[in-house]
This record gives sequence, structure tokens and C-alpha cells, in this order.
Amino acid sequence: MGKMESVSEDDKSIFKKIFANLPEKIRNEDIILVINKKPYTWNAVFLEVNSSTDLGMKMLKKLKEMKII
Repeated sequence: MGKMESVSEDDKSIFKKIFANLPEKIRNEDIILVINKKPYTWNAVFLEVNSSTDLGMKMLKKLKEMKII
């Protein structure tokens, strides 16, 4: 079985609710995560999470670990 901890639909909903309440400037400019030495803004994370990519699920897991969601 996969080692990846499951990310629930609730986690995605919580992230989307937080994202929706952010000012546009923060979404575009503020880096929220760095994964594999690559910085990601809120918008980049949203695109990955919304598309349910493996990277998006990894991002959600990291956001949970950091207690952002």
C-alpha cells in the first residue's frame, strides 16, 4: 500500500475556503510552500489541489502538517 497519507475532501474544502478569503495580492505574490527547492504561491497550490494532482495532494498534506489547514 502507498505510504502517502490520505488527504480528504474536507481538507480540500478547507483549503479552498481559506484561499477564497485571501486578498488577490497575497494569492499572487506570497509563497506558501517550498517543495523540492521550488517555491509555490497560493495560486500555484490552488491549481494543483483543484486538479487533484499528486503534487497537489502532497501540498495539502504539508499544509496540514504546518497546521495551515
